Amino acid sequence: MSNTAAVHTFKARQLWQDAAWQADAVFAVDDRGYVTKAAGESPQHLDSWVLPGMPNLHSHAFQRAMAGLAERRGPGDDSFWTWRETMYSFAARIDPETLQAVAAQLYVEMLMAGYTHVCEFHYLHHQPDGTPYAQPEAMSLALIEAAREAGIALTLLPVLYMSGGFDGRPLSQRQRRFGHDVDSYLRLLANLRKLENDQLRVGVALHSLRAIPENAWRSVIDSEALKTGPIHIHIAEQIGEVQDCLATRGARPVEWLFDHASVDKRWCLVHATHLTDAETLQLARSGAIAGLCPTTEANLGDGLFPLAHYLDANGVLGIGSDSHISISPVEELRWLEYGQRLSTRHRNVAARHAGDSVGETLWRAALKGGAQAADLPIGAIREGQRADLVVLDGDSPLLAARDERSAMDSFLFAGNTPLVRHVMAGGQWAVRDFQHRSEAGITSRYKQALKQLSLA
Repeated sequence: MSNTAAVHTFKARQLWQDAAWQADAVFAVDDRGYVTKAAGESPQHLDSWVLPGMPNLHSHAFQRAMAGLAERRGPGDDSFWTWRETMYSFAARIDPETLQAVAAQLYVEMLMAGYTHVCEFHYLHHQPDGTPYAQPEAMSLALIEAAREAGIALTLLPVLYMSGGFDGRPLSQRQRRFGHDVDSYLRLLANLRKLENDQLRVGVALHSLRAIPENAWRSVIDSEALKTGPIHIHIAEQIGEVQDCLATRGARPVEWLFDHASVDKRWCLVHATHLTDAETLQLARSGAIAGLCPTTEANLGDGLFPLAHYLDANGVLGIGSDSHISISPVEELRWLEYGQRLSTRHRNVAARHAGDSVGETLWRAALKGGAQAADLPIGAIREGQRADLVVLDGDSPLLAARDERSAMDSFLFAGNTPLVRHVMAGGQWAVRDFQHRSEAGITSRYKQALKQLSLA
């Protein structure tokens, strides 16, 4: 019996490789789902534009089920903080079964949009009253199973959440199910890391500076759990957060973080919206990722990231769909650019040099930052990387007569017709002809879960 692994060879009419389009490019995929050297067999032809699938570096899966339910004005000025109260109320209804149903639907939608990996920033740990489930990691396991069902790679980021504000106040009643002390959190992390495989990475999420008391910060940072793997944190998302940090800790959030932790390329600073010029430069020089979620940041009224200054300093960035008000890497990147245009009243802001393509600049940057945030071999179609790729709809009129100079820009900026036709994730076709292989069953279960949640 031969021990030779099966290899499937493909030939793409145009392949995005090494940050440029390559005509008639050949690549191969082994039976583990990784790109490998091409075999001698006749290649399968992909007669279209083929590009690496996009990593989604920030997700709160359960919030997919409440998208669109917080768009009615309250009695005063609405903000992130009023939206958060709606979210807390909704979160109280979620259990492991409904979380799995919602997450599986979300992950199917991500794959159909061109995301082939997700970083799940997961803080919904316990029962609504804060009592751990009989299996303390039950909610985490629901997410892992949802990702397996959908066929998407997952970096699970269990969240440490300890206090209700910078002043160290206890968690409120509606925050109790998020909470851990340091020891119980580290036990959760250790148990989940035993499950790691080619499809699953387990990292660390520190919810925010306001959620971890200053006297607990050092014990967390010095723990063995933070010696390896990715570290993600919400930071400087809201002006109120910056003001509270200044009042209680005498420094702005990003400034305080860099003074108290060795921030390097393992860190992903999610949002980082409100930065001084000095903080922007410091973040860029550290090699850490700015985790940007433009549609959620717009929906919540957060503000605009200083993109041009950050790119000029060679900063690393990636994108996430966060609250899932939109599930589309195209829309995230489009609005990352459009926000800058509205703010500066200039066009083509992300393209920092004459002749550069905005679409290529953004897709290339988000692939790099997303792969770094995931801590998995993704983000490129090359030997040794996971075979995660997107095949665009070459028959679409939106791509008619487009060449290598215009294809990526047309994909990102020419209308709202979905152009992702096929998606391969880990060497398996998850989406063919705009349909996910398990879409019908997963969507049916999702609809039942939403009915259950609406009655809770």
